[in-house]
Amino acid sequence: MTDHTKLIEFAQALVRHPSLSGDEAAVAQRVADEMTALGYDQVTVDQFGNVVGIIDGSASGPTVLLDGHLDTVGIAPGVTWQRDPFCGDIVTTDAGDALYGRGSADMKGAVAAMIHGAAGIERAGLRGRVVVSASTLEEVLEGVALAAVMTRFPPDFVIIGEPSGLEIARGGRGRAEVHLETIGRPSHSSAPQQGRNAVLDMQRVIASVEGIQLPDHPDMGPAIFALTDIISQPYPGHSVIPSLCRVTYDRRLLPGERADDVLAAITQADGLDDIRLNAVIGEGRYTAYTGYETVQRKFFPAWLRSEDDAYVRTALNAIGQTGLAPRSRAYRFCTNAAYSAGVADAPTIGFGPADEHDAHIVDERLLVDDLLAAAQGYAALITAVAS
Repeated sequence: MTDHTKLIEFAQALVRHPSLSGDEAAVAQRVADEMTALGYDQVTVDQFGNVVGIIDGSASGPTVLLDGHLDTVGIAPGVTWQRDPFCGDIVTTDAGDALYGRGSADMKGAVAAMIHGAAGIERAGLRGRVVVSASTLEEVLEGVALAAVMTRFPPDFVIIGEPSGLEIARGGRGRAEVHLETIGRPSHSSAPQQGRNAVLDMQRVIASVEGIQLPDHPDMGPAIFALTDIISQPYPGHSVIPSLCRVTYDRRLLPGERADDVLAAITQADGLDDIRLNAVIGEGRYTAYTGYETVQRKFFPAWLRSEDDAYVRTALNAIGQTGLAPRSRAYRFCTNAAYSAGVADAPTIGFGPADEHDAHIVDERLLVDDLLAAAQGYAALITAVAS
């Protein structure tokens, strides 16, 4: 049985540790200590700083992997919160008592619920192995750190704890970071006709690609192509016509979309034949709090399981037996399932407290009742596939 008081206190403690991507050391140590105190059979930390707890059953059987990430986004400057974003207080709201603070919904509450929910299962009836992964760097590299866990502990079933409104997510959008670059010709700004202005060329590129017809999906909605930054060179442009301009687009992906298709739609857009345009999927270099460095291409595919999928049906039935009335749906954001389902093709579902719109917001919070229901739900999901 899960001790509700200790679960709530643990979730509060996690929120009180700020943990931007690459700076999760303190919260990771707190997780490792909790797993050890709860009697996990093994607690390890890998090169990415993922904290992995193992619970072995009394007989052989499947490996069930539960994953939740420890990193959060930051606090936007100039935006006032009602309380300290890292207070971890329980506050009374119209909807009930809620855990307040950055990461409460996305997704330290779910991490706490996974760790306590799994620990409360009777091991005498457990077949196989439960692996609970408290992973790092998800906010910048969806699924990359989880891949290291799955390499060490190949799962038969995966549960991603991202906010799903306590419903079963059977799919999710992917994400690509697309970099566009126009190359012009410099000249003195007193004679712009002698050069070629890369910013003006980029203006035409943006106008063209913003008109690309993107696909739509009945469960995930439309694909998205959002401009997130623009910069020219030289900068500052002291009396010089810019010869280079770069923009970044956040491209939200639907099932089946490939990197080559995304880029071809841009480079083959109408009216750009006279422009020197490069289009690539971005790469990023990131350092885990352990010091481990990784360079990754930022293309994280979408994924989808059918409503009739056996794992989806099992998960719906298991959650229904806890007293909830879940339905299946799809995430509209990108999660670590981009790797587990989108790359590794492991049977994956999402289940977590809070809703998608609760993530990354000012005054982030998580209802305590939903935190407790999530812990019960994780135990039920594990039992359904490993007992």
